[in-house]
Amino acid sequence: MGWNSWNKFGCNVDERLIRETADAMVSSGLFDAGYRYVVIDDCWQGERDSLGWIHPIHERFPSGMKALADYVHGKGLKFGIYSCAGNQTCGGHPGSRGHEYQDAITYAQWGVDYLKYDWCNTTGINAAAAYATMRDALFAAGKPVVFSICEWGDNQPWLWGKDVGHLWRTTGDIAPCFDCEVNHGTWSSWGVMKVVELRKGIRQYAGPDHWNDPDMMEVGNGMTPGEDRAHFSLWCMMAAPLIAGNDVRSMSPTTRDILTNREVIAVDQDSLGVQGMRRTTTPNGIEIWVKPLVRDNWAICFLNRTDKAQVLEVNWPDFGVDDDISKQKCDAVSITYSVRDLWKHQVVGTTKQLLRATVPARDVMMVLLTKDQ
Repeated sequence: MGWNSWNKFGCNVDERLIRETADAMVSSGLFDAGYRYVVIDDCWQGERDSLGWIHPIHERFPSGMKALADYVHGKGLKFGIYSCAGNQTCGGHPGSRGHEYQDAITYAQWGVDYLKYDWCNTTGINAAAAYATMRDALFAAGKPVVFSICEWGDNQPWLWGKDVGHLWRTTGDIAPCFDCEVNHGTWSSWGVMKVVELRKGIRQYAGPDHWNDPDMMEVGNGMTPGEDRAHFSLWCMMAAPLIAGNDVRSMSPTTRDILTNREVIAVDQDSLGVQGMRRTTTPNGIEIWVKPLVRDNWAICFLNRTDKAQVLEVNWPDFGVDDDISKQKCDAVSITYSVRDLWKHQVVGTTKQLLRATVPARDVMMVLLTKDQ
């Protein structure tokens, strides 16, 4: 859980932004809700010196990265940075190809806790080998680092990423829209639902310390509150890394409340570590997502992807789930569960009762099923 600069600021990064963001993560309640990493994405890199060591752009980071990392650490947060497996980053700055061990040593000296490693300008390189090289460099540098594999799912990182990094991107870049494609000519970025649809059948590869990463979040970047709520809920149902991508210094109370909903975050951070799945779709277009949790509890997310409010009716004894990955069953015939609405923060009944609710357009109802003691 943390924050990354790219979605909102792109290449417009400097040390003032990072310091103010670290301040805001604490004052806004994001820190208390579990967000820890402050990650500078692309465009911080200046030039390499005559010996090949990388330096930040002095005009943007006059105090240097070590001082900036110290400031972030002083807030109780962790400091993250970005590089690329190619000769150049996606923004045209020096990449790490051929300098992996040098860069890893530099990051360790700066106090870096998180490395996002991109995949631009990598023609002819084997992805698994390139990421393993940087992994080995990070190990050799001796500083514990979360390693974020960002090669967009092109080389099926879920098949090899567990032994290389801690999270791997499953698609290309996300866009701040609910269900759209933004065509950039030679590549596209994808709305929230497009990201969800682009990769299916890989939930079995995720688990503690090795996660499918559907990209950083767009909550607070222009969608409606309902769309933001649906976006955040789905990321939590998918056990995704929760990396905010908005301007946390000026976010609205609504955005803050979505990002800091501890009951929904608890679903994402559940220690069982099993990614949720779409179970079925009702005749009126409500998708039903399920996620097994510790102690045989379940999170259920009712997603209305349509443009109209829809009535939801659930007769829980008919609602059976048998999950091959967690080996858990949701059985409301022989077990009575308490039903708690995680966005309204209230118990709405038990599974002995019919659940009836109206789910607004492009929004969700999300509940926790807890075994009655």
